[in-house]
Amino acid sequence: MPLIVKDYSWTQTEALVYINVPLKGVKAGKVNIFSTDEYLKVNFPPFLFEVILYAPIDDNKSVAKIGNGVVIFTLYKKEESIWENLAIINVGKETLQKKREHAVLKAQQKAVADTEAKAIKKREDEKYALEIMMKLEDEERKRIEEKKEQERRRATEELEQWKEKQRKEEEEKKAQQRREIRKLEHEKKKDELKTHSKSLSECPRKRTVTKTGKSEEISLPAPRSAGSIKIQFTPRVFPTALRESLVAEEEAWLKKQADARRAVNADMSELKDLKEEERNPDWLKEKGKKLFATQNYLAAVNAYNLAIQLNHKLPILYLNRAACHLKLRNLHKAIEDSSKALDLLTPPVADNADARVKAHIRRGTAFCELELYAEGM
Repeated sequence: MPLIVKDYSWTQTEALVYINVPLKGVKAGKVNIFSTDEYLKVNFPPFLFEVILYAPIDDNKSVAKIGNGVVIFTLYKKEESIWENLAIINVGKETLQKKREHAVLKAQQKAVADTEAKAIKKREDEKYALEIMMKLEDEERKRIEEKKEQERRRATEELEQWKEKQRKEEEEKKAQQRREIRKLEHEKKKDELKTHSKSLSECPRKRTVTKTGKSEEISLPAPRSAGSIKIQFTPRVFPTALRESLVAEEEAWLKKQADARRAVNADMSELKDLKEEERNPDWLKEKGKKLFATQNYLAAVNAYNLAIQLNHKLPILYLNRAACHLKLRNLHKAIEDSSKALDLLTPPVADNADARVKAHIRRGTAFCELELYAEGM
C-alpha cells in the first residue's frame, strides 16, 4: 500500500502553476513521473503523489525538474485564470479510476502519435539527405563531365593547330616549289635570250645596193630546225613530290600492305561453311561500315572479328573495330585496337597519316573517358 504524499506545496499565476513535491530521501533515479493535461502522478516507492488537476494544462509545454530532494513542476494553463484549488475535491474512487484509465489511454495515444511523427520526421530527414546526396553526386558528375569536355576541347584544339601547322608547312613547300620553278623559268629565258643574241650575231649577212648607189649589209636570221620533244613523268603512288618523299619508307609501306592483302587465312575449320564473299576481309570491312552506319555496333564488331581472323595484318580492321568499341563503351578494348592499328601503321608515311591521326584520337578519347588524362595526351 503506497504512502500518499500530502506535504506538497503549490503556487500559481494566471498563466502558470508551480508544484513542489518532496522526495523524502528517495534517490532521483527511482522517481517515475506520469502526466496528462488533467492528471498528474509521481511514484517514488513507497510514496505516491497524484492529483486530478482543477483545470486542463498544456502538457507539451509543461516541465518537471528533479533536484535537491524535490520534484518541481512548472505547468502552463490552457486558459489563463486563478484556480480555486490545485485539484478537484470530493472525487470518488470510480471517478479517480476512470481519470487514471483515461490518462493512460491518452498517454498511449500520444506515444503512438509521437512515434508516428518521429517516423515521418525520420523519413523526411532521410529523403532530404538522399536529395542532398543526389544533388552532390549530380554536381560532381557535372564537374567531371565539364573537365572531360575541357580535355576534349583542348585535344581538339591541339589537333586543329597541328593540322593548321601541317597545312601551312604544305603551303610553304608549294610556294617554295613555285619560286624555284619561276627561278628556273627565269634562268631558262635568260639562256634563251643569250642563245638568240648569239645566233643573231652569227647569222649570214647579205649585201644589197640601194637606189642611191650605196651598198648596205642586211642581217638575215638563221633557218629554224624542225623537231619534237617528248616528256614522260614517273608514275607515283603517293601525292608528294619525289624529292620530298622518303622513298625507302614508302616502298616498305606499299610492300607491307601488299603482303597484308595476301595474308588471308581461309583454312580455318569454322570458316568452311561461309560463302565465298564472306571469306573476303574487304567485303567484311564494308559490311562492318554499313552496320556501324546503322548504329548496329555489336554486329559491326562481329564482322570485324571475322575479318581479323581471316587477315590480322590490316590496320584498318583494328581501327574500325576501335570505333565500334568506343560506341559500346568497351574503352579498354578500344585502346587495345587503336594501339594495334598504330603498330601496323608503320613506317609512318603520308599515305597512312590520316589513319594514324584517327588511331591517336580514338585511343586518346578512350583514355579520357577512363579519366586517364595524362595517358590520353
